[in-house]
Amino acid sequence: MKYVAFLPIIDQEKNKLHRPAHLDYINALYKEGKVFAAGPFTDGKAGLVIYNAVSYEEALELAKNDPVIVEGARTLELREWNPLSLPLD
Repeated sequence: MKYVAFLPIIDQEKNKLHRPAHLDYINALYKEGKVFAAGPFTDGKAGLVIYNAVSYEEALELAKNDPVIVEGARTLELREWNPLSLPLD
């Protein structure tokens, strides 16, 4: 299943400080097949990570261990996502 983590920035200074560790973390998970996609919103106020996980609990654990969450730079909203199989024929 796929799980979408919405990560609003609540402390810009902490976010700037911990962003390199965040990117390293996301990149490592991508290489393990645990991240489908990730990136910031163009307004600079939040980012999004789509996790590949077998359960909500696994996705939550992955998201909670992100350095920007651990260090209080961002908050976390996690939802299960059911992508459409396109095209719809």
